[in-house]
Amino acid sequence: MPLSKHKRIVIVTGGARGLGRNIALKFGKAGHRVVVNYVSHGRDAAAVVDEILRAGGEAVSFKADVRIAEEVATMIDETTERWGGLDVLVNNAGITKDRLILRLSEQDWDSVLDTNLRGAFHCIRAASRVMSGQREGHIVNISSIVGVQGREGQAPYAASKAGLIGLTKAAAKELGGFNIKVNAVLPGYLPTEMGESVSDAIQERVLHENALNRVSDPREVAEFIHHLSRMNNVSGQIFNLDSRIL
Repeated sequence: MPLSKHKRIVIVTGGARGLGRNIALKFGKAGHRVVVNYVSHGRDAAAVVDEILRAGGEAVSFKADVRIAEEVATMIDETTERWGGLDVLVNNAGITKDRLILRLSEQDWDSVLDTNLRGAFHCIRAASRVMSGQREGHIVNISSIVGVQGREGQAPYAASKAGLIGLTKAAAKELGGFNIKVNAVLPGYLPTEMGESVSDAIQERVLHENALNRVSDPREVAEFIHHLSRMNNVSGQIFNLDSRIL
């Protein structure tokens, strides 16, 4: 059974850097037990864990490639063995390979879809097996406004994030009977390593389209996700935290 709501068990995929780091720190410093998942940034993950521990929280890092179902299953199993359950899963792991379709390789297409969409599916399937037994849980998927609007040069990223919205809605309907909530968040353009990898032209366009003429704050997004995870009667919803109008 899951622990008290005052000390929940949380997995954040891609939790070593960027938005994932902010989400992991928010939950950890709020007193929850956090698994900081990573695949290639072990030092960054360890730094997140250390910051949570220094703040009096509990956390561990776990290397698992979300594209590989067996590694995801092991992460879920070891989390439940260590702490006795799983209350919150945040599917944050994601990559992008920005190229025009005419120049896009199948390898790049597969890489993005495998990480952003297949990876989320692996995590949802494994986590829901635990949560269904508990009759409780919350899954938050990090999608993107690009999955709604599309954008030239980002076909695989847009397709993966659109697919994640569909997966969110389907999973919410399937898992609702087990009291598992499934929601998606569109965090907006963030000044993280991934966000800053886009061209200056795209960054200027994002600011121009933004009603407030500014980028999103990853700490504010993390705060929203922490609050959402505590809500008991919200599922199957898509929350746009971006000030670009859908």
